[in-house]
Amino acid sequence: MSSLSLAVTVPAFIPSPSQGVWHVLGLPIRAYALCILAGIFVGYWLGRRRWVARGGSAPVLADIMFWAIPFGLVGARIYHVITDAELYFGEGKHPIDALKIWHGGLGIWGAVGFGALGAWIACRRAKVPFLAVADAMAPGIALAQIFGRFGNYFNQELFGGPTTKPWGLEISTDHRPAGYADFATFHPTFLYEAVWNLGVVALILLVDRRFKLGHGRAFFLYVAAYTAGRAWIENMRIDTVNHFLGLRLNVWTAIILFVLAVAAFVVSARTRPGQEDIATGPAAGETEKSEATADESDAAAKSDDADEAAPAKAGSTNGSESDDGSRD
Repeated sequence: MSSLSLAVTVPAFIPSPSQGVWHVLGLPIRAYALCILAGIFVGYWLGRRRWVARGGSAPVLADIMFWAIPFGLVGARIYHVITDAELYFGEGKHPIDALKIWHGGLGIWGAVGFGALGAWIACRRAKVPFLAVADAMAPGIALAQIFGRFGNYFNQELFGGPTTKPWGLEISTDHRPAGYADFATFHPTFLYEAVWNLGVVALILLVDRRFKLGHGRAFFLYVAAYTAGRAWIENMRIDTVNHFLGLRLNVWTAIILFVLAVAAFVVSARTRPGQEDIATGPAAGETEKSEATADESDAAAKSDDADEAAPAKAGSTNGSESDDGSRD
């Protein structure tokens, strides 16, 4: 009896995506944009669960995210364009390309910074503590970054140096940087950072469950944990960027933010232990509507009281006149 043997060939590398854009009814649907949108969705989902669990109002958080997300996207692009200005400005460059966000190029530091500014404005309007919102959203931000990094995979960008490891990432010839045309597989730094961020999410959730982090400490923990990994992974990348004192600019940014985050965590733990009260009512618009309704009710009640008081006052006046006449 003869036996059949089936040979299954498993590639000793991560294959590059066959495409990063699909056209539906003539409209381009880009994988990069889908990854960003998916990240925003899951990040908000996790942050919302944490916010509501602490007594916060879901509509209030939705209002805050309505400010934070657009600010964050704009800030992410601004940071990228400023730190990589040579890609868009100068001889032979096209400044209009700075607006083509679908080609990739979002800086996490700009996203967090501008997103925090938008959230702070919204928190002031809603009268809720900003740091409490930052704590609730901290693991959600890291979770969103995981999905965002897969957008880099579809764009075949931001990878590391050449490698022959079985998890090496295949990069097509038209995406290989100058000097690396003869290398086929590279370190998948997008995957390294995605795995690292998954650990950051787990770390924040576990530490917060054990110590009930408040007053910004969950957010500071996120910044410290993320930047520790980012500084290491950033040094593996081979894309052209600006350097300062021999280090990539984003490495310096990671180091500085790591130190500031650790210091802020320690100071917060010593000066403001425990968690703040974040119990909130309805969203700002609903609050204004409720206040307006209450004002109308008060006005109506006062009007009714005045109508009831008028006959009584008239009767009292007539009685007084009668008494005066009898005394005359």
